[in-house]
Amino acid sequence: MSLGRGDDGWDRYVEQHPDGTCDHLWRWREIFQGVFGHECAYLTAHRDGTIVGVLPLVRFKSRLFGRFLVSVPFLNYGGVLASDPEAAAALLEYARETGRAFGASHVEFRHRARQYDELPFRQHKIGMRLDLPQSADVLWNRVDRKIRNQVRKAQKEQLTVDDGGAELVDDFYAVFATNMRDLGTPVYAKSLFAETLRAFPDRARVHVVRREGRPVAAGVTIACAQTVLVPWASSLREFRHLSPNMLLYWRMLEYSIGRGASVFDFGRSSPGGGTHHFKQQWGAVETPLHWEYVLLNRSAPPDQGPGNPRFSLAIEAWKRLPLWVANAVGPRVVRNVP
Repeated sequence: MSLGRGDDGWDRYVEQHPDGTCDHLWRWREIFQGVFGHECAYLTAHRDGTIVGVLPLVRFKSRLFGRFLVSVPFLNYGGVLASDPEAAAALLEYARETGRAFGASHVEFRHRARQYDELPFRQHKIGMRLDLPQSADVLWNRVDRKIRNQVRKAQKEQLTVDDGGAELVDDFYAVFATNMRDLGTPVYAKSLFAETLRAFPDRARVHVVRREGRPVAAGVTIACAQTVLVPWASSLREFRHLSPNMLLYWRMLEYSIGRGASVFDFGRSSPGGGTHHFKQQWGAVETPLHWEYVLLNRSAPPDQGPGNPRFSLAIEAWKRLPLWVANAVGPRVVRNVP
């Protein structure tokens, strides 16, 4: 077996692997480097000229958190994909060596299932996935009556939905940036979404709900194999009484069925949180996530998320920022928060 770098056959391997996700796709490498300025190490394991494993790694140099590697940051999933234990062991050892050479405190694998029994792990997030029927009519009859009533309410209020590509990024960002500020979370740069649409023109779509022309809810979907994933979605609080978020998700589900997907992945949630309950309404099934860690010069896995009590004061202060300030400063802050 040999280890190497390169994208030849990478996405084909990801799409045929049972644990492969949209977040493992090769072109995220270009986005992590171009938008966030992070160096990447994307490694393939070969045996007899055939790929038997892949590992996307992203290097962080953060004033707040120090040096570390993540597979992969800013998204829901990542980590090692391997065809057998030998390939998995080789990729783990490569990650360990890369981390040491970089001076990293740890390496984080965002695995869905445990892959390395010897590694410490965290289970602070859950995935939410919904098996899709072959027609939207079947799904409509399957979802709870309360959801159907909320979708109808949005339609009666004359809310409309547009589906498209890069031309809708500005409308999406107007909603997303406002919602992130209201949540007390630094927002990503708009270029992240523009580059995502550029990198995945055949996979990524933008969905925008409007009221009298104004964007009031929006989401991005990305397709990989038979799954459609929602990495980002938001709605404006002032229009919540009109149920734009319900109409948005119904449209994204319709779209996913229309393109032949068998699974709709709502992304990750914190157990018991508001997004967790929202996704449960649609019938999404919880799937445990296991973030595994190679600890190099620390004794326990890190907690770098907004749930860390250390960040509570900063979150409350961020909610009070003028939107233009949050939009200007946020991308510089969040680029170092994986």
